[in-house]
Amino acid sequence: MFFKRGFAGVRGFSAQDCPPKRIQPFKKVAMYPQPLQSIIELFEMLPDQERRETLISYADQARKWEPKKGESFELEDIRKDEECADTVGVFLRVDGDDRAAIRVSLGPHVQTLTRAMTSILCRGLNHATVKDILDIPSDFVPKIVGGELVRVRSQTVYYVLTRMKGICKVFLDRRRAAEGALGNR
Repeated sequence: MFFKRGFAGVRGFSAQDCPPKRIQPFKKVAMYPQPLQSIIELFEMLPDQERRETLISYADQARKWEPKKGESFELEDIRKDEECADTVGVFLRVDGDDRAAIRVSLGPHVQTLTRAMTSILCRGLNHATVKDILDIPSDFVPKIVGGELVRVRSQTVYYVLTRMKGICKVFLDRRRAAEGALGNR
């Protein structure tokens, strides 16, 4: 009815020009690469106890994302930071389409939540573009780990994402510098 009453009096429009439309349900626009979006949606559906169990399951898969023997990378960032209980290495390889493969090595004392986030991020961001990784907002983290763990372990839950974004930024900065050097010749 809105269409008929709302547009019928407008010059050049009649009620026949404005057929009633079916209202489509609101569709979420994903701000994340599809694999990460799927993981977020999974965690959003889980009750707290199953969420914790699923985080532990992801933590157990973290070794899968370690660099394999013989793999080469454009950048490697291995260090022990104050925010983490042990050494963490982040390794970046970028293909010709700017799609990233990120591998992470974790020292033996890295906490379960950090191992879980490592596995989730490596799986969710694998083959995303470097720019997409840099542009990902961190607002998804509480949807995965839950508000309570974010409050209690705030440094831990964002640590790996911060490191991944950092290595992607260094990669792009170095590329721009190299391109600038070539352009000045």
